[in-house]
Amino acid sequence: MFTHFTYQPFIASESRRREYQFSFYYKGTYFQGIYHFDGSIDWQNEPDEADKKALISQIHELMLYHVYE
Repeated sequence: MFTHFTYQPFIASESRRREYQFSFYYKGTYFQGIYHFDGSIDWQNEPDEADKKALISQIHELMLYHVYE
C-alpha cells in the first residue's frame, strides 16, 4: 500500500483530453507520473517490475473512485 497519494488535473498541449498528474510514496520512495484518459501511465521514476502491477491496479482504483465517479 502506498501513502500520500495526490493528483491534479494536467492537460497536455497536444491533446484536449484530461489527464492527471499523480504522486505518492511507496516503501519510502517518491513516485510520480501522468495518468492518461485511456488508463495508461507515464512514469517519471518507474517502480520495480515486482511492484509495478500492484501499484498500477491501486492507481486505477483510486482514479476511478476520486475522478470518474
